[in-house]
Amino acid sequence: MPAETSADDPSEAIFAAWRAESARLVGALTRMTRDVELAEDLAQDALVAALEQWPTAGVPENPIAWLMTTAKRRGIDHFRRAESLRRKMAQFGHARGGEEEEMPALDGQVDHIEDDVLRLIFLSCHPYLTAESRAALTLRLVGGLTTAEIARGFLTTESTMGQRISRAKKTLSAAHAEFELPTGTERTRRLDDVMAVIYLIFNEGYTATAGEDWMRPDLASEAMRLARMLAALAPDEPEVLGLQALLEIQGSRMAARLNEDGAPVLLEAQDRKRWDQLLIRRGMAALQQAELLAARGTPVGKYFLQASIAAQHARAQRAEDTNWRQIAALYDVLAAAAPGPVVEVNRAVAHGRAFGPNAGLAVLKELDAGVLGDSPLVPSVRGDLLEQAGQHPQASQAFTEAAARTRNASERAVLHRRADLNLTRASKSG
Repeated sequence: MPAETSADDPSEAIFAAWRAESARLVGALTRMTRDVELAEDLAQDALVAALEQWPTAGVPENPIAWLMTTAKRRGIDHFRRAESLRRKMAQFGHARGGEEEEMPALDGQVDHIEDDVLRLIFLSCHPYLTAESRAALTLRLVGGLTTAEIARGFLTTESTMGQRISRAKKTLSAAHAEFELPTGTERTRRLDDVMAVIYLIFNEGYTATAGEDWMRPDLASEAMRLARMLAALAPDEPEVLGLQALLEIQGSRMAARLNEDGAPVLLEAQDRKRWDQLLIRRGMAALQQAELLAARGTPVGKYFLQASIAAQHARAQRAEDTNWRQIAALYDVLAAAAPGPVVEVNRAVAHGRAFGPNAGLAVLKELDAGVLGDSPLVPSVRGDLLEQAGQHPQASQAFTEAAARTRNASERAVLHRRADLNLTRASKSG
């Protein structure tokens, strides 16, 4: 499936249907066949059939039902062939008793479609898989992206990504991973894994870790779609709603994060009229729903708190209207609920804006300098706070250090520009 199709391409409807429905299709087929790799093959076969038939026969009224029926038929053919082979092998005395699998009764299965999607999301984020494999498999099985699209998003080759996805499916098969919804504490832990993967995908799209581009909007948009899907499937989980709210509100800024020349624009300099109001409304609605659940005593966590912080920015019509004291207070709560170095760096920014740069530097000073390795985050925030404090030579050094650490060309250009600006200010004041 190509990454893009033109408006006059007769295959457009097919690809739109596939992107929207593939998770439900693969999920249902996985439940029926008990084999995720076979399920995806059957779904792909149905897609090929659609490509062959829909351009001339027309798009069916219910695309998912057509795809499901076609995939089922091919699945039945597959198992009939396997059953025929088994019988022939048995005739020759090569079949070993008790090892044959019974052919699943595909026609007799009831399609619990939405539960199947949720099961598929949990399966894609199985604890036996690495974080990178979980992200790739989620985009493949749940997001409906091609291997080429996923590879492009994570700056690797199609063959490498294909091998990663193939290994992930084989790992699930070898582990006899159950296609069932986990319960109790296992469900909570796995749900955390699912949300972490969606958040990882969004962050890679929102601020790319490497390459020439500042953002990869396709990845960020797909993460938002996955978050909406998860929230629809788990509407009573305030953290899931918080994740959706966080991604929608942050994602609303993407159009304003680049200027007309394609150069990055930082939050406080963005034209807020370019923020996507539909995404903000969606995010705020999800956050409000999460707040209602929290008011009834349902525990909340880091995604809810981060969404509450993002909402403060969305409510401010101008950068100078931002309630930084409230944001600083929320970061204090977040630091207690979900401590970590990235939270502390962001808390330093908030305290710097709310109480002055020295307050932010004091928070940053308490952080172990090596805890984030060679990430540019700490020196770039230190440079920002030093710039606010009027310590331009030190700010220039910090930005230069951050520029040397980043693997993203656009971010490097911004950091060098800020380093040069502070060097100029230092020379003028000197």
